[in-house]
Amino acid sequence: MIPAAVVFAYLAVALYIGIFAFRRSRGSRDAEDYFLAGRSLGPAVFLLSLFGANMTAFSILGASGHAFANGIVTYGLMASSSALIIPVALFVIGTRLWALGRRHGFMTPVQMFRDRWECGHIGTVIFVVQAVLLIPYIIIAVMGGGTTLATVSNGRVPFWLGGAIVSLVVMGYVCFGGMRGTAWVNTFQTILFLLFGAIAVTVIGAGMGGFRSAMESLLQSPSTAPLLTRARVSPLYFFSYTFIPLSSIAFPHIGIFCLTARRLGHFRKTVVLYPLCMLAIWLPSVFLGVAANAAREVPAIASKLEARTELAEAGPAQAPEDRARLRAQATGDDVILRLVEGYAPLWLASLLGACVMAAVMASDSQILALSTMFTEDVFAFYGGAARFGQAAQVQMGRLFVVLITCVAYAIALRVPQSIFDVATQYAFAGYSALSPLLVAALFWRRSTKWGALASAIWTAAAVMAVAYIQQTIPPPATGAGIPVWTPFGVEVVTRIAAGTTVLGFLPVVPMTLISGLLLIVVSSLTAGSCPGPRTISRYFSNDPVYPSAGAGS
Repeated sequence: MIPAAVVFAYLAVALYIGIFAFRRSRGSRDAEDYFLAGRSLGPAVFLLSLFGANMTAFSILGASGHAFANGIVTYGLMASSSALIIPVALFVIGTRLWALGRRHGFMTPVQMFRDRWECGHIGTVIFVVQAVLLIPYIIIAVMGGGTTLATVSNGRVPFWLGGAIVSLVVMGYVCFGGMRGTAWVNTFQTILFLLFGAIAVTVIGAGMGGFRSAMESLLQSPSTAPLLTRARVSPLYFFSYTFIPLSSIAFPHIGIFCLTARRLGHFRKTVVLYPLCMLAIWLPSVFLGVAANAAREVPAIASKLEARTELAEAGPAQAPEDRARLRAQATGDDVILRLVEGYAPLWLASLLGACVMAAVMASDSQILALSTMFTEDVFAFYGGAARFGQAAQVQMGRLFVVLITCVAYAIALRVPQSIFDVATQYAFAGYSALSPLLVAALFWRRSTKWGALASAIWTAAAVMAVAYIQQTIPPPATGAGIPVWTPFGVEVVTRIAAGTTVLGFLPVVPMTLISGLLLIVVSSLTAGSCPGPRTISRYFSNDPVYPSAGAGS
């Protein structure tokens, strides 16, 4: 229980930082201070908290688990395209959001959508879609917390209890500290899990007798040699992942974080340093996930490899419950923790476990974002703030934090998929499909509220269809997928072990392309509902406060 005790101590420190931030705030009566930290974050806190908010359990547990099953290609899938697309999106879109937020007092993206398209209830529809799509991102944090505490305690802290403890801690400091507490905790957490990569690679490499021998052993086996190539991922599947980073700037918590910077110049350092931060965390996570395939002397990893072999050899006659059991046993979400447990000294394993927990708990910004959106886009929009005051608005935000955390925890206990697949199939895919809304609002004069509504409804329907397929059709053991929809003999939709594909692509590709097409077509057909000249001039003027203001036409 020593590693678990260290993790518990870390959780206590994180909770204290959030409470300390609450004491430094202006009190519970200032909504802007609670939800946006008074728009006063400095460059270091802005960079580290923004990066930490994007990483979460997906970057360490999810990346290493996916690499354990699929190989070094995991780095190419996510980190390579993300290191380019996310900084460009922050520079082009994030700076414009910051400027508009400063000028017009926006606290959420939906507020900007309502003002830009002169719409009311359509903004509420967009809020509902965004809120539902953000829940999977919060779910993976609960899953990561349960996995981490269950692993470092060797099962003495069960998954359900570990997830509950992490949920309570995050809920506590988000309720008390608001955005200031969330940003400070995220800064502390980001420093910890950035240090984790270098330390873990050094210690685990020494314990395994050098990574060179581990890689050579993988190359010599026909079953593991493909892990060092792109062989396990088709070209269409690989290409699909270039759409995933589009979700980053569309995430409400990232958009809201863009509003917290004290100065526009803070974005410059963030754009430059963001790719380096990605390299520091993704490269070690992916590499250790691949190397784990050679760590058969670690009993927990050997058990996973045996379950994977048994699953690959299973025939179609095998019972679905047996396949589900083997798949759960073979999952690699905890593989990096097992490596630390097997090769690091106890004291160091304890500290590294706390570093992993730091990445897991970065879901705090998503929870706060949902709270901010609810209080601003629903409670305040429909007259609650004007009637009851800003103090009641802040208290309503805190109640919503409790509610959404409890919902995410209840769902997390029933999710059978890996962290990586839950994130990419639902949260990332949905927000990538919503990215055309943000681009159109900021850079296309002729976009309309009806085009935005069509795009939002399509995105919600597409994600629901993917969820329905994956809940009703059990995944195949390995190999070829299960055809779901084959019009005229063409296999369009297929259920595979990792989720669903459409013509060989991840669902994110058709979802995003059709979303953008619908927005263009419907906006063109409803050009008469374009906002008035006064609104257009406020968004597409030549005022230097708006970076790239003249880009829309």
